[in-house]
Amino acid sequence: MIITREGVTVNYRDIDHLIDQGEGARTEFKRKISSPRKIARTMISFANSGGGIILFGVDDDGTIVGVESEKTEVELIRTAGMIFADPPVVPIIEIVPYRGKDVIAAIIEESKDKPHYYTDNENGENHQADRVYIRVKDKSIIASNEMVSIMHEQNPESAPMTITIGTIERRLFDYLELNDRITLTAFMQLVNISERRASRIFVNLVRAGILQIHTDEHEEYYTMAG
Repeated sequence: MIITREGVTVNYRDIDHLIDQGEGARTEFKRKISSPRKIARTMISFANSGGGIILFGVDDDGTIVGVESEKTEVELIRTAGMIFADPPVVPIIEIVPYRGKDVIAAIIEESKDKPHYYTDNENGENHQADRVYIRVKDKSIIASNEMVSIMHEQNPESAPMTITIGTIERRLFDYLELNDRITLTAFMQLVNISERRASRIFVNLVRAGILQIHTDEHEEYYTMAG
């Protein structure tokens, strides 16, 4: 299935294929909308990553249960992306008939306006501001400060950058010639600099295409690009 904003169609064969694949980096199943906030976090993580699709009316094990009220659930999905995401996340929503039941497919494209923040302003209070979610395997996790900075600076409207390769950067490159990866903490210890400075160096090198950032469920690390 090709995810684009123009001419998107999802049919029962696509549902079969997605269920066979199971939940992962680009797919999540929801039996129903139990919490618009949780839906918003998933939508944000897809928009901040490579895009994805949420199937409503599908249990975690892939069982099709269908949705009870398409109109109500579609409205909740749209509300989740408008109220709890900043900037808003606008999904492409399709209702797919599947063996006598209806499945809602909410398609979220990779955003050009990253990063999207999760924000909970219920009762005028901002409970969880400044949280950015990304998709890692089948989970939506909070992005690191470095990942958020990279998203900001990779935005097409960000200012041009210049980068200087000095002694610290060369020590980093020498290290990566002998080791596959390095974490922020390891880099700080290697060259004896502050977390803030180490973070800025990593962000600049990723933005310049020299390093690549990787995130798994346990840690974030960097490798040489290419």
